[in-house]
Amino acid sequence: MTLSLKKDHKLADLFLQAKPESAGPKFFSDLKSKARLVLEEVGFPTVKAEEYKYTNISKKIADSIENPGSPSPISNLEKVEALRDLLDSIDGYQIITNNGIPEEALSDSPEGLFGLHHFTDLDASAIQEIGQIEKPENDAFSALNTFSFSQGLRIDIPDGKILKKPLVMVHYVRADENGACVYPRVFINAGKNSQASVIELTVFLNDETVFVNSVSEWAVAENAHIRHYKLQDGNKNTLEVHNTGANIHKDATLTSVVLSLEAGMIRNNLSIDLNASNCEGNMYGLYLLNGKTHVDNHTNVDHTQPHSQSNELYKGILADHSRGVFNGKIFVRQIAQKTNAFQQNNNILLSEDATVNTKPQLEIWADDVKCSHGCTTGQLDEEALFYMRARGMSKESARALLLYAFAGEVLEKISIEPFKKYCEKLVHERLGGSY
Repeated sequence: MTLSLKKDHKLADLFLQAKPESAGPKFFSDLKSKARLVLEEVGFPTVKAEEYKYTNISKKIADSIENPGSPSPISNLEKVEALRDLLDSIDGYQIITNNGIPEEALSDSPEGLFGLHHFTDLDASAIQEIGQIEKPENDAFSALNTFSFSQGLRIDIPDGKILKKPLVMVHYVRADENGACVYPRVFINAGKNSQASVIELTVFLNDETVFVNSVSEWAVAENAHIRHYKLQDGNKNTLEVHNTGANIHKDATLTSVVLSLEAGMIRNNLSIDLNASNCEGNMYGLYLLNGKTHVDNHTNVDHTQPHSQSNELYKGILADHSRGVFNGKIFVRQIAQKTNAFQQNNNILLSEDATVNTKPQLEIWADDVKCSHGCTTGQLDEEALFYMRARGMSKESARALLLYAFAGEVLEKISIEPFKKYCEKLVHERLGGSY
């Protein structure tokens, strides 16, 4: 399928014609109608839109996706062996989705530790929270997910509950003759004084072209502390857009770590609102790219109240014809005095054909703050390489060790040891060398 995108509404019309089911309470029908209006009025972004200037994912989708429908559920999912060793080593509570649909029978839900609820089973007050953090009007792809998802999952961590094992969300994806578009949707509610770690993985069960468009909303209540680790390691035919929105409250912390390795094209939108004093948002990312992989990380941090803190570090190592994009925005409202905000993006290019576009931004309306931002793009330090080779290391080993040291600052942010070791192994294999 090849569409002209001279008008960006053509792709929107194609998806709207899919006419997804609108089961459940009237609130969801209204929310989906609102999302439809956004798509009809705005369409999908082209490179003329500043936020998508370097990532023409709308055209990529139009050129690559033959069928905008959703694939059928994957049968015998319990027999899938992909990542089985990793999942066994983590020893966490598994939460499974099957082509975007929650698999209740295959998911763990220990009574009293946390709750799993399909969106259509929620009570009136819980339903009203869906779509209020990551709103359809925030982004066209958020609107597409809102319009298209057929079932979502709400995870409730009770007040005061400290989960000693991580939640492991595994999204199994496989395109088929019915479609190639998958829409995972999740809402995580962390109650007051709760603590949890969440690992998120996507398993692609074939090499067919597929479009994964996810939305996750995080409500982090007073003095809750949440860590979210996401691994993106698909194949050259995977197209992904992920919209993640979080509201952080008094004395609470959300830490996000995203590791991006393999895909055709990935767009990550991460937005954190720091809505009270003494709350903290930490955002870390590492992208190791080769071939023609394209990864775009857009982050947005909004300091709305005094005495909040944000830390942001994204690092990239790019080879071959790969492309990385980083656009980070920090807003400090006038009322948000005593804000501390740090943002840094560092990149190493291993090829003359690799490209990085980076744009760290600060918008500060308060006068009593500590804020900094910056970016660097360059090549390996030749002096350090020479020093290590002079002490007997091969060129390949010295190069790999320097690159691993560069990447390690992000990997160290992962606190789940089995998952950390698995990510370190992937990075080591990607960088090559023996050290």
